[in-house]
Amino acid sequence: MNKINPKKLLGSKWTAVTPSNKEKHFLVTDVEFDEEELVIGCSIEVVISKRSMSINWHDLKNASNWIHGWK
Repeated sequence: MNKINPKKLLGSKWTAVTPSNKEKHFLVTDVEFDEEELVIGCSIEVVISKRSMSINWHDLKNASNWIHGWK
């Protein structure tokens, strides 16, 4: 399990364990917080194609799908 500090999530880099369409490296480009400073939304961008998508930030904790950093 990857440990993630929500306040350091923005700008973090991730590598997909099983890439699809040659989309392997991702960058967190947007994080939304509620009034209690809890993460309510997260967007990641594919580095190679600049395609952006919303993701549940808790999914990044799954080490079988995501590696922290670019590998």
